[in-house]
Amino acid sequence: MTSQTVINILYNALSSTPPSQFCQSFFLFAASAVAAIAVLPADLKQILVDYGARASSSPSSQKPTNAFLSILSAITKYTQVPHSWFAFFYLASLSCSVFWLGQYLFDGRILAFIAEQQVRNGKDGTGMGMVQVTVGWVMMTLQALRRIYEHLFVMRASPKSTMWVVHWVLGLGFYIFMSLGVWVEGSGVILNGTPQQVTTETVVKLGVAVPTFFYAWTSQFRSHRHLSGLKKYSLPTEGLFRWFVCAHYTCECLLYLSMAVATAPNGVWLNRTLGCALVFVVVNLGVTASGTRRWYEQKFGKAAVEGKWNMIPFVF
Repeated sequence: MTSQTVINILYNALSSTPPSQFCQSFFLFAASAVAAIAVLPADLKQILVDYGARASSSPSSQKPTNAFLSILSAITKYTQVPHSWFAFFYLASLSCSVFWLGQYLFDGRILAFIAEQQVRNGKDGTGMGMVQVTVGWVMMTLQALRRIYEHLFVMRASPKSTMWVVHWVLGLGFYIFMSLGVWVEGSGVILNGTPQQVTTETVVKLGVAVPTFFYAWTSQFRSHRHLSGLKKYSLPTEGLFRWFVCAHYTCECLLYLSMAVATAPNGVWLNRTLGCALVFVVVNLGVTASGTRRWYEQKFGKAAVEGKWNMIPFVF
């Protein structure tokens, strides 16, 4: 098999794959990677997952137990980025939202190319109306705006707090693909340029999703404000933290669940692309929430978090 044949095969495979599947593949791959790390031995997992206060107090941060862990610890140590770089996630998300809006308003070629690719491969998203495309875009934009505001005026990361660059790359990729995912299954209606009739099913979905989104949106802000007002490394107890160890993660899951419902095509209650994004959010934050619970138990005792769910009521 010649190199040209391989190139042709790859080109045909890529050109016949709808953009929504690229998004779904990224979300599921990232979720699988996080889940795989979560089942590693504790000392290895702590090196790869923990950051901030949990990393500095974890046993693995004190002294690796063998040569492999020593090498891995050194690699992660010298590939750290400031925790404040979380800001790039929200700046990228907002920039992408503005970019796609500009593409739509001025008949941009990139949006048209992606939408045509989606339609040509049989995934035209004709069951998703223009109202849903707009609501999905607005939700993602509002989330980015609020997170930027919080980063600037509410949640100020310690200059000594860092995270592994791999975490940062995965997070950046998530927000970039999310900016595409909120509209890609509505490619058919975007290309048609004419709003579809709003069905009763759409009204019901939006009636459930929009209030849920704003409840989670405001509750997450209150949770972050409460966390920012705590003394260093103390236990949060107000608002939703009375029932959840990581109430802000609970809100994050609700935010993306509401987006997936709001943008679900006719006949289904969950947008497949954003459903895959939700899987990543749940897995990624679930691993971190488990680590947070262990850290609270070590610092404050098991009684401090007894009776609280980590993140998802009645489940986790």
